[in-house]
Amino acid sequence: MPAKPAPIKKSAKKAAAKEEKPAEPVPEAAPVEAPPAEAAPVEAPAEAAVAGSAPAAEAPAPEAAPAEAAPVEEPPKPSTPPPPAVPTSAPQSLSVDDINDTSVTLKWRSPESIGSGLDGYLVEYCKEGSSEWVAANTEVITSNRFVISGLTTGDLLNIRVVAVNAGGRSEPVVLPQPVPVREIVDRPKIRLPRALRSRHVKHVGEQINLVIPFCGKPKPVISWTKDGQPLDTKKVNIRNSDKDSILFIRKSEREDSGSYEMTVKVDSFEDKATLVIQIVDLPGPPASVKLVDSWGFNAALEWTPPKDNGNTEITGYTIQKADKKTGEWFTVLEHFHRLNATVSDLVMGNVYTFRVFAENKVGRSETAAVTKDAAHIQKTGIVYKPPEYKEHDFSEAPKFTAPLSDRAATVGYNTKLLCAVRGSPKPKIEWLKNQMIIGDDPKYRQINNQGVCSLEIRKPSSFDGGVYTCRAKNALGEATVACRLEVKQVTILDDKDRK
Repeated sequence: MPAKPAPIKKSAKKAAAKEEKPAEPVPEAAPVEAPPAEAAPVEAPAEAAVAGSAPAAEAPAPEAAPAEAAPVEEPPKPSTPPPPAVPTSAPQSLSVDDINDTSVTLKWRSPESIGSGLDGYLVEYCKEGSSEWVAANTEVITSNRFVISGLTTGDLLNIRVVAVNAGGRSEPVVLPQPVPVREIVDRPKIRLPRALRSRHVKHVGEQINLVIPFCGKPKPVISWTKDGQPLDTKKVNIRNSDKDSILFIRKSEREDSGSYEMTVKVDSFEDKATLVIQIVDLPGPPASVKLVDSWGFNAALEWTPPKDNGNTEITGYTIQKADKKTGEWFTVLEHFHRLNATVSDLVMGNVYTFRVFAENKVGRSETAAVTKDAAHIQKTGIVYKPPEYKEHDFSEAPKFTAPLSDRAATVGYNTKLLCAVRGSPKPKIEWLKNQMIIGDDPKYRQINNQGVCSLEIRKPSSFDGGVYTCRAKNALGEATVACRLEVKQVTILDDKDRK
């Protein structure tokens, strides 16, 4: 029998597994060191050799990564020098915001140009008559408002503000006048009346007396200007009191028109008010007027605006005409707004001259522009022929429009018969009883009024009953209508009959 192979121990199996596992890749960047030479190969157990199996292979040593070449250092380049720092421009609009007996509050606007940036502001002051400037803040401030405190009452200070950045200090902005350190009881304020807030209009020659109240303590300083220039005291009088200022012009002229500015000032505080005064006058006449054309009973005119509008707008024009025969002027159009007009309804055969006045809110110009040419309204050979109308023939034979109606009357009571007839020429009316003409019998009353014919029978008796006929005759013919009249007797019953 063949001999059984010797069993392989677990340690030999583990060694074989380690030998079969491939080596992990090594990154190129990290060089791998070679294993030491003294490292001995892994020995297989004796039992594996006895069994005739192959000895365990040694694990291959990993190769060392080649070392990277060191970079060549370039020489350093010279650095570019930074641009020189530029200071800012001066702060703007420095003014006093508040003041009391120990402090002054300032405000200002940022510089127009900040150069290399803006770090902040420095506030400095010096007493009037001294040249030594004292810093009010030890460190720069970024706010555009600052309070200088701890001042002595009664001092008169010059104050300035400078802007600071890496380029240094800017040009200072200085208050135009020294500031007295004292308590302002009441700031100046002008109380302009509502009527003076809009344009104040006066006619030439009128008096101007404007009262403008104000307040402020200590007593403010009042000043006036006209169009930015000092007032001419020969024309305008100013009277100031503790509470108001009066502008007085005895007799206004066109040259007094303009913008008047009143200023009330207490130390560095002030208030201003503006009054616009307009002195207006009558306008001048239109610059020119001409007759453009005339035709039929019409004339066309054109004119140009006046050179002098009286210091106010032109509101319209008045156009007048005059016949050379009489020379009297008559108004044709008033408050007319256009620069051309057509005058109508002129009389044929007359010669007309025209003139135009200008108007504004004061009134009508004292003179007018007159046309050089006259309008001749020519006579035309027109013969009037009245229309010929065919005369209408209104002739008509008599015709009854309302016939007689049968009636019943009572003995002793008047009764009346009525009918209506038309015809042209006016027909003659006759009444008949039982075909006999009644004529002028006083028992009957015959009336014919505008074609209405009536026959009144006074107190008829039983013998008055019968047939009554109305006959109408003219040259074109005749017509008749008839009716029956029955006259009844009133029967009085005796007591025996009643029973």
